[in-house]
Amino acid sequence: MAWASLILAGIFEMLGVTSIYKFNKVRNWQSLILLLVTFGASLLFLSFAIKILPMGTAYAIWTGIGASGGALIGMIFYGDSKDWRRLVLIAMVIGAAIGLKLVS
Repeated sequence: MAWASLILAGIFEMLGVTSIYKFNKVRNWQSLILLLVTFGASLLFLSFAIKILPMGTAYAIWTGIGASGGALIGMIFYGDSKDWRRLVLIAMVIGAAIGLKLVS
């Protein structure tokens, strides 16, 4: 259950990053509420995961999911560069997160 909470926390972190982008484009109360809800849910699920998983591992995986997912969302939906080097580096972040899970 802790790993499921951690994955959900990472997904909400990705959505939170996307919410920041949306809030910077359209400053209204709906965008602000979306930003607060997504990051709030992310931190809530992270707190559930940290009750069982080592804090360092959970935090590293959470930020890895958020960072790589945010970069992929930017590439897919917002026209960010899809340079092969960026994709290799994102794969390295994901690989490091998987490696942390394997040694935990």
